[in-house]
Amino acid sequence: MKHAFKLAAAAAAVVLAMNPALAEDRTYDADVVVIGAGASGSAAAWAAAEKGLKVVTLEKSAMVGGTGKFSEGIFAVESSMQRDWNYGLTKDQAFTMIMNYGHWRGNARMVRAFVDRSADTIDWMKKNGVKFEKLFSNYPNGLYTWHIYEGRGAGWINLFMKKYQDAGQTLLLNTWGEKLIQENGRVVGVEATNKAGDKITVRSKTTIIATGGFFDNKEMREKYLRFADSDGLAQTGKTGDGIRMAWSVGGGKEGTEVQASYRPGPRGVGTTNHVSATAKQPHLWLSPKGERFCNEQIMLEWPFAGNALERIGGTMYVVYDQKTLDHMETDQGIDLGVGVMVPVGTKLVNYQKEWDAAVKAGWAFKADTLEGLAKATGMNPEKLAKTVAEYNGYCAVRHDAEFAKDPKYLREVKTGPFYAIKSVASTLGTLGGIKANERFEVVTQNEDPIPGLYAAGNDVGGMYGDSYDLLMAGSTVGFAVNSARIAVDSAAEYIKAQK
Repeated sequence: MKHAFKLAAAAAAVVLAMNPALAEDRTYDADVVVIGAGASGSAAAWAAAEKGLKVVTLEKSAMVGGTGKFSEGIFAVESSMQRDWNYGLTKDQAFTMIMNYGHWRGNARMVRAFVDRSADTIDWMKKNGVKFEKLFSNYPNGLYTWHIYEGRGAGWINLFMKKYQDAGQTLLLNTWGEKLIQENGRVVGVEATNKAGDKITVRSKTTIIATGGFFDNKEMREKYLRFADSDGLAQTGKTGDGIRMAWSVGGGKEGTEVQASYRPGPRGVGTTNHVSATAKQPHLWLSPKGERFCNEQIMLEWPFAGNALERIGGTMYVVYDQKTLDHMETDQGIDLGVGVMVPVGTKLVNYQKEWDAAVKAGWAFKADTLEGLAKATGMNPEKLAKTVAEYNGYCAVRHDAEFAKDPKYLREVKTGPFYAIKSVASTLGTLGGIKANERFEVVTQNEDPIPGLYAAGNDVGGMYGDSYDLLMAGSTVGFAVNSARIAVDSAAEYIKAQK
């Protein structure tokens, strides 16, 4: 009997899967529906719940966090931490640098709103239990805007969503938005589907889109991006759902071409890999033909490195010799840090144990001679020999007459064996799509707000003019959290005005 019951249940499940119309339809009512539970969505969900609003949050995957859970810290200027450290960067200076970097192609009012809110956000996160370790800069003598938090992004996101659920709010995992509900020109909710095939309808006074961009959508990537074939880090599921929904109800387009260029490196390899870390150094960078093409010091500014690499086709080899490897493994360690996880000066003690896997994967090469290295990689042996000879000449006189690299990063390629690490352009995702104003209301192309609709984080254009800005570290997460908080404030004001 039990066996027959199990068979019947299994058969019913198959029928349900084949016939979505038989799935269970559910309807929720809310003040705010948040689509996405990454950094921006989680911040929006808790900020709204904290105000006493009734919230429903939809998350496409089986867990919250998205790319945000891998983040190390968040941007802020004139924060309490900076004041305690007697650090003097001002909001005016930060705003001006951001706008100038993007050649004033960004949304100035939006950037100003983001900068002005950032210090308060640090205090807000602290008040909600987030602990910060230190201030940090991506590069020597940089701007200390990066507030490093304990537990990485996963720590505070999980904390906020626990507080959210403990407050009795609704979180629907494995559930994705498909269509916005619009009545009389106002957005009044969203139609969604879950993994079981159930149709989920959320009738809501306001809707906040926070789906994290579109890098996992091949069609959109190839249509809008210059770096369409970049190695996307942690971009699974970012298919532009929220962006397309906003466009479908009249939302304008902005920033579709902007993406967060990351350090070039081997495709699909984690940040902490020590062999990969050697590719993220200002050693000798060569095109597939064996020619030098840039000042390798631009690795300090990931977007610059991405631009230079994209221009030659998106693939290069980072070449160094045994003496330079000894420097990285046992002497002084790496010259440039790989974020907080592999900081400057780290000795690459795992290099040898990770080498064989790198060779097997096809991105690490070693040879006793330069001719052998050329044969292994496919570089032109004559061009490789000529390039290395010229470069060694620059190293000998401590002056890079070609691309003016800082002499402290000039290291000869003379002592065999020789190494080459195949690297590609990489990205942390897209940074635009939806046009919004400084209140993070979604607007039409003519900048008229669409009532009831808001957006936050990587779905929103306007923060960056024409290129990702690494001047002030932590800006992507900072934009996600601050835009979310501002969007919630705007939504609360809209709800109040409707009563």
